[in-house]
Amino acid sequence: MVLLGLAHMFDQYPERVEVVEIDAEEPLRDVVDIVMYDSFAQPETDQEEVASLIRNPRSRRVVVYTWNFHPSLVESAKKHGVHGYLSKTLPARELVAALEAIHSGELVVSDPPRRASSAPGLDWPGRLEGITDRESEILALIAQGKSNADIAALTYLSPNTVKSYIRSIYRKIDVESRTQAVLWGVGHGFTPDQRRMEDWR
Repeated sequence: MVLLGLAHMFDQYPERVEVVEIDAEEPLRDVVDIVMYDSFAQPETDQEEVASLIRNPRSRRVVVYTWNFHPSLVESAKKHGVHGYLSKTLPARELVAALEAIHSGELVVSDPPRRASSAPGLDWPGRLEGITDRESEILALIAQGKSNADIAALTYLSPNTVKSYIRSIYRKIDVESRTQAVLWGVGHGFTPDQRRMEDWR
């Protein structure tokens, strides 16, 4: 769903960007010019996945695509050798320009955004139920069994902010317990497809 939303953002730039999805059922053979690593539902403090993409000879450039611009995350990604650290708030025109600059060899790091909505056209699980992009990522971590403390550490949010997001999520999906939230999340596409990362490894 997230990929489809991103691909839709590029619809008006077909001569400049071609979006391809890795088939998790097939071994990787093709070389990809730019791999966009979406931090959705991933432990952002674990940079091993990004590092494995950078080491892979089939990925020429690696970009982290995220809303989280905590300085230590940006520095860690740069140390691992990413070619770009791009904000999900970038409109399609600016995102395409950033990707073209990265393709030509530049290191591009978006300015840290003030908290704003994701770029128009992006999609995420739960959007139709009124769940925001940030709430969607929190719910995905809940669906993975993460505690509030885990979520706070992984997202660099305060424990109180995490609790506030969780209350809002529960209200929107009409559940009263964490178990119900996990079941709702698993049933509505909130678990990451780890097979894709295993193929890159």
